Amino acid sequence: MQKRPFLDPDHPMFARAWVRWLVSIGPMAWSVLEFWQSEPMWGIIFLAIGAYAFWVLIWNRR
Repeated sequence: MQKRPFLDPDHPMFARAWVRWLVSIGPMAWSVLEFWQSEPMWGIIFLAIGAYAFWVLIWNRR
């Protein structure tokens, strides 16, 4: 069985640039809301999700 990545940048859904940016920036924007609501744990979680998506889909794109 072939191991699949958690977030596959080759998936057809990520062919459009605006989708990649939305999936990356969306959780980061949500983390700002969580920090503003004094929920630092959720803020860190969503910031990490957004940073990972940014790394996989935009920064490290083939």
